[in-house]
Amino acid sequence: MEQVNETLMREFVFLGFSSLARMQLLLFVVFLLLYLFTLGTNTIIISTIVLDRALHNPMYFFLAVLSCSETCYTFVIVPKMLTDLLAKKKTISFLGCAIQMFSFLFLGCSHSFLLAVMGYDRYMAICNPLNYMVLMGHGVCVGLVAAACACGFTVSLVTTSLIFNLPFHSSNQLHHFFCDTSPVLKLASHHSRLSQLVLFMLALFALVIPLLLILVSYIRIISAILKIPSSVGRYKTFSTCASHLIVITVHYGCASFIYLRPKSNYSSSQDILISVSYTILTPLFNPMIYSLRNKEFKTALRRLMGQTSCPVN
Repeated sequence: MEQVNETLMREFVFLGFSSLARMQLLLFVVFLLLYLFTLGTNTIIISTIVLDRALHNPMYFFLAVLSCSETCYTFVIVPKMLTDLLAKKKTISFLGCAIQMFSFLFLGCSHSFLLAVMGYDRYMAICNPLNYMVLMGHGVCVGLVAAACACGFTVSLVTTSLIFNLPFHSSNQLHHFFCDTSPVLKLASHHSRLSQLVLFMLALFALVIPLLLILVSYIRIISAILKIPSSVGRYKTFSTCASHLIVITVHYGCASFIYLRPKSNYSSSQDILISVSYTILTPLFNPMIYSLRNKEFKTALRRLMGQTSCPVN
């Protein structure tokens, strides 16, 4: 029995798509195409922002960081998921599970704070347009991104350490397709209410604090917009925030459902469905929402494509 427990602690078995055994090849093809399209789309966005000097301003700097973050996020989860869809034994080592959890929590929490930074950027652009480029210089932008990453690193390190210091002896069957906090915590032999409370408070910190910062930014933005006398001017100004608001709604809708609901309401099937949306679909749509709604970006992309398609004399 001691040997069994030791084996169970060395690896976990994913059961996320076990109920769809006959559809796993189809899921592999669909998810692979979506993953490749996500990589291609984000690569185009990042390359366009880097190569076109007209896009060298704070808003597009943050968009490039967002696209890079989304790409890394999918890289942490999707390749392993695709491999498991074709494998008979869908396992991950204990250390590998901890690394995967730390990585996706780091990127996910950093993403929350990055959205708060982008909200602050919109506030500065609308409320301080004359001093915007001075106040949001390159050093300030890099510092804000570094602060978002530091917050994400702290939350992910504490959360992962708390969970993987718990004993795992009962089962190694993980009802998910990656090492998310709730399904892994469910396998722990015993976990105190204190550890659950600490994890909940960390999730609250990573989601609610950035959301409050976003709300403060938008209260000031709306106040400034209402002072614009022209209805056309108000519409044009607010439209620059529309993409950011759509991304916030999707991100916080999914994350709040997964991490802020009571553990008594935990449902593996619901979590898998929501997790597929924010690990595969959201990283695809978020940068596209920003870029396709933006005339300046589309103009820069057409200009760049024109330069690459025309031979140099």
